[in-house]
Amino acid sequence: MPVNAAKLTELKEIARRLRIDVLKMLNKAGSGHSGGSLSAIDIITALYFHKLRHKPADPEWADRDKFVLSKGHGAPALYATLARAGYFDPQHLMTLRQYGSMLQGHPFSPTTPGVEVSTGSLGQGLSMANGIALAARLDHKDIKIYVLLGDGELQEGQVWEAAMSAAHYKLENVCAIVDNNGLQIDGWVKDIMSIEPLADKWRAFGWEVQEIDGHDFEQIITALDKADKVKAKPSLIIARTVKGKGVSFMENQAKYHGIAPTDKELAQALVELGTS
Repeated sequence: MPVNAAKLTELKEIARRLRIDVLKMLNKAGSGHSGGSLSAIDIITALYFHKLRHKPADPEWADRDKFVLSKGHGAPALYATLARAGYFDPQHLMTLRQYGSMLQGHPFSPTTPGVEVSTGSLGQGLSMANGIALAARLDHKDIKIYVLLGDGELQEGQVWEAAMSAAHYKLENVCAIVDNNGLQIDGWVKDIMSIEPLADKWRAFGWEVQEIDGHDFEQIITALDKADKVKAKPSLIIARTVKGKGVSFMENQAKYHGIAPTDKELAQALVELGTS
């Protein structure tokens, strides 16, 4: 079924505003991860404002779907989304990375409403998602667990152990998404340690695989809906994205993996995003 045009327009506007929030909070903090936060915004927007069953007013709701940000350095994107969704006051965004803030450099579940698990050590998120999925099976909970991985993160061996486990235990309630922006902190993924042929590898590990444009909301939503219908195996969505998406001078630039925009860069970025 085609995605409603009004919904697509709404999601695009939310994503635009989230990009602005991310850049402002990173600029205020003076540090953090710009490129990978911006590449993931559209995926996370589609999840929280269209797909996930969740209750911001009740973060511990027993029947909620779960989201695991395995690429924990993308925390600014998650924090901006949680604030706009109503998990906490958006004013907290400007405390990012400050001592004592509820918003640390990587997701920390004890202090941040809506954060399911603490992440940041790359390669662990899919294992956590598998554990949540197996617990849901034991508890007879009909919930979905979504996990967002970075493509550079797939160089970690634990990811592939978890991939085998999810297929072996037929975890149809797990949907992994790869933020496939092609870059990691040291440069192009293909030059540092190629992960291709990515789709073929995951299929060989027993997963149902889709490949999409990770900035096209219609493709994102359609893929998430298809993943719901997969039975007896986990699902993977390879989302082709652009690091630094939405800001011309950050796009496809590895140097913006782990730095915040300066005041001058922020001003330019805000103009490009239609505000000031």
